[in-house]
Amino acid sequence: MTETQGSPFGSGAFTPAAEDLQSVEAWFAEYDAHSAKVDVERMADMAMFPLNVVTDSADGEGLAAQWTRERFTRTMAEVMGGGEPGDIAMESTRTPHFLTKHLVVVVTDATVTANGESYGMRYADLLVKAGGRWVFQTMVQGGWAEAWKEAPQEA
Repeated sequence: MTETQGSPFGSGAFTPAAEDLQSVEAWFAEYDAHSAKVDVERMADMAMFPLNVVTDSADGEGLAAQWTRERFTRTMAEVMGGGEPGDIAMESTRTPHFLTKHLVVVVTDATVTANGESYGMRYADLLVKAGGRWVFQTMVQGGWAEAWKEAPQEA
């Protein structure tokens, strides 16, 4: 089969080079550093808005939404302990799945320790190259539907 430049039919066999993998690892290192400081503004600088968020509820009901930058920063500050750095540690193993050189879905298996208790979680992010740099465009993690639902609003 011949690869067609710019066609979706030619994007099925991309194998990332070491520098592709390193660029994604560097992106997450920077994001994790901002996250550890609960610097939601810098975290938002690394996103492409509107941001897609996908989750589900305890009863299995799916929820998808598009967030503005304001909604992202407000929600992340609330979820991360009111925006103040706390005693939270996270160890992550990330597995990138490159769709193309410029699109990568990263599945993260993490152990979070907070207040002396540890728990595991799995989530995925879609990173997109835009303006020559990685930005995240979609976050997917189960279990947040109740926390992310809000009364109708502008954001």
